Amino acid sequence: MTALMHNRRALIGLGVLAGFALLAMFGPLFAADPSAQLALPLSPPSWQHPFGTTGQGQDVLAQTLAGARTSLVIGFTVGLAQVAIGALVGTTAGYLGGWVDDVGTLVINIFLIMPGLPLMVIIAAYLPTGSITIALVLIVTGWAWSARVIRAQTLSLRDKDFVLAATVSGEHGLRIVACELIPNMASLLASAFIGATIYAIGAEVALEFLGLGDVSHVTWGTNLYWASNDSALLTGAWWTFVPTGACVALVGFALAMLNSAIDELGNPRLRAERGYLAELRRHGVRPGVSTPVLRREVS
Repeated sequence: MTALMHNRRALIGLGVLAGFALLAMFGPLFAADPSAQLALPLSPPSWQHPFGTTGQGQDVLAQTLAGARTSLVIGFTVGLAQVAIGALVGTTAGYLGGWVDDVGTLVINIFLIMPGLPLMVIIAAYLPTGSITIALVLIVTGWAWSARVIRAQTLSLRDKDFVLAATVSGEHGLRIVACELIPNMASLLASAFIGATIYAIGAEVALEFLGLGDVSHVTWGTNLYWASNDSALLTGAWWTFVPTGACVALVGFALAMLNSAIDELGNPRLRAERGYLAELRRHGVRPGVSTPVLRREVS
């Protein structure tokens, strides 16, 4: 954690995420009612309404802040649930091996070969609309990706000396998984969680943009749905969809920066490459220039 706090990309990502978390928690308390008709429809940005109004006369800033709370909660909840299920299935299959691994791998592969977005659309279309439905659909259709990666990592760790020593000493399999395997996959689990969260936020916005969510509830996805329904792009009312799109892009950027920092800290090769580039900069050499002396010093 200390190393993460000294990584520039991690600090940028965490700073942006912290800003969105504060806006999601406290922003709606100071903004107008996102569902109330406050001005003329499709009014451009002004001092009274900095982000303008929607096709129904609602304040875009209030809707953007209110939508952040729901969309971020869904995204992080789905990401956590996907990784938890993936870790359960992946570590169980990889550690036990045999027929358990065969069955687990078969189930994982079945979910992986199913087309993700069409499956989500079909399931969401036949279930009651709402945020809980969207979250359940995303969890069911997305857990297999992390399960496959975690299973592969478990297979590479179960024959390590520290795992074999714990097995010989008579430790229970559950304790070995919880105390030996999982801690050694911390960076992988964190990276899988961030990747799953990015996927969940994007998929949630996409499903609700298609009208498969509860369009009466304010989220980033329903904001885009109503902007499309009001033909905002054709009428030039860019303020009805640009703020929401920018928020989704910024959250994705922050999570990607954090994921890149975690990958670097968990991968010795990436750390060595970054150290080598830093050494080049200290010597005033541009990366890409042949510098055999510096390469020997760093290695």
